[in-house]
Amino acid sequence: MEGGKVNNGPKILVFSTEKISDPAIDMAGLLKLHYPPTVYTISVPCSSAIKPIWILRALDQGFDGVFIAADGTDCPYSESCTDNTGKIVSNTMEIMKSRGMDPARLKMAAICSVCSEPFVKHVKSFTEYLKNHSKN
Repeated sequence: MEGGKVNNGPKILVFSTEKISDPAIDMAGLLKLHYPPTVYTISVPCSSAIKPIWILRALDQGFDGVFIAADGTDCPYSESCTDNTGKIVSNTMEIMKSRGMDPARLKMAAICSVCSEPFVKHVKSFTEYLKNHSKN
């Protein structure tokens, strides 16, 4: 491991949601849709419950990027999930900027329960971005 990178590319932590994006990520595996082995997931009940400190800690501990597989309008817990998750991401990006970190190391996209292909596409493009931009 060199500079936070495993031989296969940047390490990405994905916050996924138990009822919405987890099934899509699981289905990606069942469909043999390949994405980098340096993608790690943590399940949460709702994407609007993610704390900025969790994101910053992941980046401080060596993850090159954090991807939030947000519930979007499908959230079973909150009608305002999309807005709340967006605010969390925006606030965290401001904190990252103030620390001299590239805010593009944090990405969010709504991933529905059958969105396996979009998830894989997002993770691959995020991986490419992280490969081509130095950590700062």
